[in-house]
Amino acid sequence: MENKEYSYPLDLDWSTEEILHVMSFYQAIEIGYTEGILAGKLSEAYKDFKDIVPSKAEEKTIFKDFEKVSGMAPFKLIKQLKDSEVDQIIKP
Repeated sequence: MENKEYSYPLDLDWSTEEILHVMSFYQAIEIGYTEGILAGKLSEAYKDFKDIVPSKAEEKTIFKDFEKVSGMAPFKLIKQLKDSEVDQIIKP
């Protein structure tokens, strides 16, 4: 993966395990944008993310923060995910 020039938006109150799950979700978004990602893989990463960030309002804030630093909008991929089959490739 390319060397990125930004930091992931993270909550310092999250445990190390939670941070790793959220980082895996961010990486899944990056893969979706750069190569495309199987809906099943993105779904799994998103489920783990939602276990940590169940609030829709907090999710929107985190998505906006991530888009600000990376230029990638998680919402676009998650919107596609909701109508996808597990083996479909998702890419904006």
